[in-house]
Amino acid sequence: MTAASRGTAIRVERPTKTLRELALDKVRDAIVDGYFRPGERLVERDLCAQLGVSRTIVREVLRHLESEGLVDNLPNKGPIVARLDLDEAKQIYEIRGALEGMAARLCAERRDPAIVEALETSLKGIRKSYVAKDMPGVLAHTSSFYQTLFSKVDRSVAWGVVNLLTVRINHLRSMTIKTKNRDIEGPAQMEKIVEAIRQGDGEAAYKAALDHVASASAIAEAVLIAQKSVE
Repeated sequence: MTAASRGTAIRVERPTKTLRELALDKVRDAIVDGYFRPGERLVERDLCAQLGVSRTIVREVLRHLESEGLVDNLPNKGPIVARLDLDEAKQIYEIRGALEGMAARLCAERRDPAIVEALETSLKGIRKSYVAKDMPGVLAHTSSFYQTLFSKVDRSVAWGVVNLLTVRINHLRSMTIKTKNRDIEGPAQMEKIVEAIRQGDGEAAYKAALDHVASASAIAEAVLIAQKSVE
């Protein structure tokens, strides 16, 4: 072994993410996964202790999450986990339906087997994650499914719009994917999208995408109404 190779053999690699980014991911995931409940206070000193980071980093994280709509900063109360608003949720699903329906239609019209293959890979990951009770995995593979819909037809602007809403979308998904039979019905609805794209049927792909979003929207509405009734 040369001196040069010995010099790099035990080198400590710098983390790809900063401490602030790692803390942000942890708190965001804790909110999306339900560890922190809607309306729960987010006390800076408690977060510092739980995360093992400085108060400066915690404050930056909370400000960022506020910009994403996951945290509200209330007068005389401080930061709390934002409560999901029913009207906002409906609007998010309306945007999803319009853009995802468009992307599904375009994918079908492209008639590219590589699109179908990529979507089937994500769908397989979703089903395996459901079986393993891996909800973060379900969210990750679902995001990958939709990214494929947009990226394979060069709709980067539309994906950018959806991506800006990804945190709120996943917050809603974290509720809907846990409801009864969603592990069966959700993938089955997505399979209809894939099948329509495989057949090159743009109208069927568009309708399948809209039906899937409408189903998720109805489930989210029921969950949010139920949550509000017990508050």
